[in-house]
Amino acid sequence: MSRNIHPADSVEDIPECPQCGKPLPLCICESVTPLDSRIELLILMHPQEQDRLLGTARLTAMHFANATVKVGLSWPSLSKILGRDVDPSRWGILYLGSSKVADLDTDDDVVAIGRKGEIEEGQRAILNSLEGIILLDGTWSQAKALWWRNAWMLKCRRIILNPSRPSLYGKLRREPRSDGLSTIEAAAMVLGRLNKNEQIEAALLGAFERMLTRYRQVQAETPHIAPKPKKRDWRRKRK
Repeated sequence: MSRNIHPADSVEDIPECPQCGKPLPLCICESVTPLDSRIELLILMHPQEQDRLLGTARLTAMHFANATVKVGLSWPSLSKILGRDVDPSRWGILYLGSSKVADLDTDDDVVAIGRKGEIEEGQRAILNSLEGIILLDGTWSQAKALWWRNAWMLKCRRIILNPSRPSLYGKLRREPRSDGLSTIEAAAMVLGRLNKNEQIEAALLGAFERMLTRYRQVQAETPHIAPKPKKRDWRRKRK
């Protein structure tokens, strides 16, 4: 294998990439293309979701100069996270409720919804006014925990997506809903649409595909480094 990794090395013995946090055989950082986005990106990662092997939060953030990853369960406010005063109403958060674009009377694939799951009036104005997007990184129940622990999120605009295809994870990590996406896929879709830049979506999805290809290659050569993924926690917390 490349990067001077011996097949007999244990996972603990293999050094991590300081940028993406993955074991070096799984790192694709050298292929990451810097991207410009007028929309700031904030990824809030549940502490138990720090998946070194198949996680995409850090890989996503590496593409943008104005992207931040924070690990934790709760923060007093969006301003505290970012270290400056911001208006949360100018930020969108990918909402985890039961509302789906497919159930709404719209052909749009990025939609701002209200508290009751209804389509907000003035979609174009709302989406064009957004300064940032917040993504919750974790399993369904972990992301829900982040939502309920941070009351300030209610001040943000709720955004839902309508992907045209299921996640590229495939059998590596099945999603509990047909509209479930990895963090990098969600970022690709929402940032591509809000920036009106198809290159953003293409670049992020390309990086994700390379990550999955590398994982499968390493899995075939040294399965102890890239073992078969454990079953995901799909349980949904009741409201």
